[in-house]
Amino acid sequence: MSYISVYSDDVPLILERICEVPEMKRLLDVGMHCGCEYSSVPLYMGSDPYSRFEHSLGVARIVWNFTRDIKQAVAGLLHDIATPVFAHTIDFMNEDHVSQESTEDMTSFFISGSEEIAVLLEENGIHIDDVSDYHKYPIADNDTPMLSADRLEYTIGNAFTVYHTDLEQLRGVYNDLVVAENELGIDELCFRNVDIARLFVRITLRNSRFYVSNEDRYLMQCLADVVSLAIDRGVLSHDDLLTTEGEVIGKLLGDTELSAAWGRYTQVSAVGVSPVRLSDVYCVRIPAKRRFIDPLVINDGGVCRVSALDAGIRAEIDEFLSLDFGDWLFAK
Repeated sequence: MSYISVYSDDVPLILERICEVPEMKRLLDVGMHCGCEYSSVPLYMGSDPYSRFEHSLGVARIVWNFTRDIKQAVAGLLHDIATPVFAHTIDFMNEDHVSQESTEDMTSFFISGSEEIAVLLEENGIHIDDVSDYHKYPIADNDTPMLSADRLEYTIGNAFTVYHTDLEQLRGVYNDLVVAENELGIDELCFRNVDIARLFVRITLRNSRFYVSNEDRYLMQCLADVVSLAIDRGVLSHDDLLTTEGEVIGKLLGDTELSAAWGRYTQVSAVGVSPVRLSDVYCVRIPAKRRFIDPLVINDGGVCRVSALDAGIRAEIDEFLSLDFGDWLFAK
């Protein structure tokens, strides 16, 4: 059963039609887990498929549900249209480990390059500038630690596909949300119930820890180095990164050296830690982007951050933010 239906009972026709264009269908074969799901790490092997297509449709439905603004919903749908294969792993290849923004610059190019999308936008009175940058819509996207449709979607998506959280529990979390004005005077998704807000933060911190885990950081850097080697050897081009993961993996398997490197990558099941760099194995030390959410909750007629009401939540967030990435990592 798909979890996407949790977000909205209705979907505007333009969203359904944009989902049918080739540029969007490509995202069916671009995963949310940045290529880590091809490894043998137990967490990923036990996960259900979760694509950028599902994520994008989820973001669009969330935005539509809370704004009823078609331009904002389309912007949410299109926000990942230029995501390369293996997603943020390519940021690692570009040495953009912490901000993970190096792959976002092609969104407008992808949208403007699609004749089918151009026709659909024109039919609905939407200009490309209305939908090429979802960052300008605070319900769709905002700055950490605020809650946006994008962060909400991958939190619920991972809870369902990776951790197999009960769908009705996730529906209860989602249905507790409303839109409120935050301390900056900006609209933001906000919880009505502090207990549900606490539950949500703990769900998000479980995500946050796995996004920066030793396994995740090692796998993304290892795969980034495999892709970089493939480009250096002419097995892949930068244009290939804007195709599908199936196509790219096929090209890797067609080259003896890259096939072996891909095989070693897929066999990684556990990651070891060393305080010093090991000379006899592939060994990396890599920082990570610390993603976390400290959502709003209604309190005494106003709103505040959950961490302001719960010292335990504040301590858990602080513990996450203090994680040290100084050790060297290697495949066991």
